[in-house]
Amino acid sequence: MTSNQASSNQATPLRLHVEEHPDEQLACIIPQIAPLCSAFEKATGWQLRYEQSPAGLGEAWSTTIETHGQPAGRLVLAAPHHDDGPKNANKSIDLHEARPLALAIGNLLTEITRLRQAVWQREAELAAGVPVAARRDEEPHLADRLEAVLKGGAEALGCQAAGLYLLDDATSELKLRAMWGLPEEKLLAPARPLRGATADLEALVGHAVVLEDTSVTPSWRCPEDEFGGAVCVPVSSPSIPLGTLWVFSDEPRDFSPEQTNLLEIIAGRLAADLEREMLLAAGTKGKERDRQLELAARWMSDRLPSITPLIDDYEFSAWTQQGGSIGGDFHDWSVLSDGRVALTVGDSDGQLFEAALGAASLHYAIKAHAGHPHNADELLVRVNESLIAASPGDQRASLAYALLEPESGRVELSLAGSAAAIVVRDDDRLVTTTDAPHLGEISDAVFQADCLNLKAGEALIMISGGVRAAVDGAGLRIGEAAIASHVARHLRESADGLVARIRRLLDHDGQTENDLTVVVVKRRSRRS
Repeated sequence: MTSNQASSNQATPLRLHVEEHPDEQLACIIPQIAPLCSAFEKATGWQLRYEQSPAGLGEAWSTTIETHGQPAGRLVLAAPHHDDGPKNANKSIDLHEARPLALAIGNLLTEITRLRQAVWQREAELAAGVPVAARRDEEPHLADRLEAVLKGGAEALGCQAAGLYLLDDATSELKLRAMWGLPEEKLLAPARPLRGATADLEALVGHAVVLEDTSVTPSWRCPEDEFGGAVCVPVSSPSIPLGTLWVFSDEPRDFSPEQTNLLEIIAGRLAADLEREMLLAAGTKGKERDRQLELAARWMSDRLPSITPLIDDYEFSAWTQQGGSIGGDFHDWSVLSDGRVALTVGDSDGQLFEAALGAASLHYAIKAHAGHPHNADELLVRVNESLIAASPGDQRASLAYALLEPESGRVELSLAGSAAAIVVRDDDRLVTTTDAPHLGEISDAVFQADCLNLKAGEALIMISGGVRAAVDGAGLRIGEAAIASHVARHLRESADGLVARIRRLLDHDGQTENDLTVVVVKRRSRRS
């Protein structure tokens, strides 16, 4: 609804229509109030009525009724009146008996209005939640739809032309994007500066601007000066202004509040069509992005080893989980030409595609260098040189790399960055970390190799930085010592069983922001 604000000169060719929200009367919302008040009076002898006015004469008690979070009026108890004489006076109950009943009725009416408001808001939210999808047999192009809306709106107001002017990204210019009744070359005209466009600026703050005679209001900058009269309303979404809608008349004329209301409805239709196209475009891009993420995640998963090395007296198991759709963690194992088993836990820094691409390049570099004779620390040096040579210096990664000699159980272990390793024995736990830099960080970095022996019944656990940083349900860091103790209590289980227990310990709530990788090598006990 709109109300007119005009200057004292009634002949002014300019009027602003400012939107106001009407006050709702409770009696209109709940028509059963009148019968309820009549029944109350018959039962108690007291008058119960709904009023919006301040307190008046004869009132004995009142309570406020709310609607839409604001006071909507008062429920009033008025002194009983008896036209039948003293005989009916005895039918009135005492005020202290009537007041609790009236208060309960007032609370009930307030609750009814709140429920109605909740349903009203919920239905609107459900309407906004209707999925937007493009059909194969899509309706005409957006340009055709906008022109049809402009034509219908202009003709409904008895006007001869209409134009939709939209803001640019910098909110500094207005460009004619759709029109009806204007020459086609108008679309080729440059954008109008928003600065100085008085009518457009006034409309963008929420007012409907009516120029009854454009010839006597040049300061309001009508965009098409060949017309006699015009009206401008805002086109906006619930969050941002999109532009302005102008409707032009060949002759000077007035526009009634009802006509400006209609034009505002038409502007809302234009905004809805524009937002729908934006949603369709964003949805299409989002679906394509999701498809690409799914393909990338499948690509990374397919490159994780699916077959464990068949080495007598040893069990191998691993688990990798990315914090997002894709990530930078991976694990690997392979039997080298000299019979040793190479074990890898890699962790590339970054988010989503950056981390995934870094992990892929790291994985390939390890594979390439592992084909040549090497020690554990030598491989890390070579991989570090490769990463630095192939990147601009922004690729960093952690790595745990171990070489296992099956016959002796000797393990040569080298670490970089935040990776770590744990050896769990019946009576001992050995946690190995490093101060060595991340791969790709320093060109001449030096990495050390630790040697240890894996005896029967013992387990080697290699973990990524995300595992070391994992927290429990209370937000406290779990830590390597807790993982080692947890494994020690179940050391007789298989490698698969140990990985499953570590996974439950880390993934306690089914969600984690960290990329997690665990590799477990269990040397079987001779008793088994």
